[in-house]
Amino acid sequence: MDVSLRPVHSSDLPVFFRHMNDPESKQMAAFTTEDPTDRAHFDAHWKRILASPDVVTRTVLADSDVVGHAAVYGNPGEREVTYFIDRYYWGRGIATAALRELLAEVPERPLLARTAADNTGSVRVLEKCGFKVVGEDRGFANARGAEIDELVLRLDG
Repeated sequence: MDVSLRPVHSSDLPVFFRHMNDPESKQMAAFTTEDPTDRAHFDAHWKRILASPDVVTRTVLADSDVVGHAAVYGNPGEREVTYFIDRYYWGRGIATAALRELLAEVPERPLLARTAADNTGSVRVLEKCGFKVVGEDRGFANARGAEIDELVLRLDG
């Protein structure tokens, strides 16, 4: 499967919205918006993301199909990576390939990542890309309606 990144097109947003409203995906991601079904909020959020010069956001393609997105955001020294892959494509190495490509495009280090502690797939992806667990935290996960354990990972130079 050929995995690549490209800039986000407006036509990608309805696909992202659908991905982020899959019940199993929301449960696994855990840290979602309060109401992921609120399309107006989603659109406003993406408008801000795409307008920000401080955010590097890419659409993830697998064999030319839009399968997710990946980004780097935040203040210098505290920048984080994030990614979201359509559940249908989990377990195929797409997230790892996409994150590696994003990391090659954004050379600044360190970079941080956060994930639900029980999201073993995401932890594996991050570790394959060189991130190391550097801490633990607890946070309210909207998708689960509860406070949960999360891992903080860092990629150094």
